[in-house]
Amino acid sequence: MAETRIYQISAEEAGLRLDRWFHRHFPDVGHGPLEKLLRTGQIRVDGGRVKSGFRLDTGHQVRVPPAVVNAIPSERTNRRQEHKVRDEDRDMLRQAVLHIDESLIVVNKPFGLAVQGGSRTERHLDGMLDALRFGKPERPRLVHRLDRDTSGVLLLGRTARATASLARSFQGRTAKKTYWALCLGVPRPLNGHIRAPTT
Repeated sequence: MAETRIYQISAEEAGLRLDRWFHRHFPDVGHGPLEKLLRTGQIRVDGGRVKSGFRLDTGHQVRVPPAVVNAIPSERTNRRQEHKVRDEDRDMLRQAVLHIDESLIVVNKPFGLAVQGGSRTERHLDGMLDALRFGKPERPRLVHRLDRDTSGVLLLGRTARATASLARSFQGRTAKKTYWALCLGVPRPLNGHIRAPTT
């Protein structure tokens, strides 16, 4: 018999929007159906009605109706769960780790590796992040992007709270970024601004 379930929000998920929490735990519940469940009060937080953008906090209790709890995962979800990282990609990624702690992972992204997939991009960092769980139940999350042809430091959040905090730093432009470029010869003048692309 289907039953309503109550999920308690952990410290790692604090700060996460309710719709994103649902996307993580119930990926087959689309945005439209989620909004309807919220409007009709079938999904509640601490017994009250909330909107999809509601920010969850540690200890909040999310009421999930039977229709969601017992939904059969789609073929797309099953394919995503069955996705394996190739051994050579896993080894490459783990060797590229510059720093790791409870909140984040710092990776030296190599030249030529796309950060996210697209219509013609099947091999990308986002598809390999399961290789960087290091014992955690959740995969790390992208905080920002780098172009495919740019090598450099990429930050990955290991918790929802860390990811949200780091993302706010990039969005609010409080994160300090330094770019280095290799050039042939010594530029003259030594200082200045490039105001247009050069060929």
